[in-house]
Amino acid sequence: MSPIHILLVEDNEGDIVLTLEALKDVKTPNKISVVRNGEEAIQFLDRTVPFTEASAPDLILLDIYLPLIDGKEVLKYVKTHSDHKIIPVVMLSSSVASNDILESYQGHANCYISKPTETDQYFDMVKKVENFWVSIVDLPKTNHHGS
Repeated sequence: MSPIHILLVEDNEGDIVLTLEALKDVKTPNKISVVRNGEEAIQFLDRTVPFTEASAPDLILLDIYLPLIDGKEVLKYVKTHSDHKIIPVVMLSSSVASNDILESYQGHANCYISKPTETDQYFDMVKKVENFWVSIVDLPKTNHHGS
């Protein structure tokens, strides 16, 4: 297992802290980058100011309801942009609305996970996501943009 670069796109500070804490406890030391809205996510992926030194992520954990540009639009951008479309996108949302789930899959999300409300369950979910995408799945190397 080699480390991967995870881009966490999340505006809820509590969820950011929980996710980062859960990812600290895993076997493989991954690089985690955090952006707090959809506009920053696109800037990060395109390496525009203020993310000109960013490296391409191997995996994106994307919330649906974000300020400025929502997660569905970010997903659409990722999956229709030739430099980014191979990056797996995991939609993480507190929404269990069937429309949100359907639209995410129609937008070519690799999976949709409803965020648990209990802290222990949230930790467990993040660890399982990390284990699956790092230990089980073979990810494409995202060498575009010089990463």
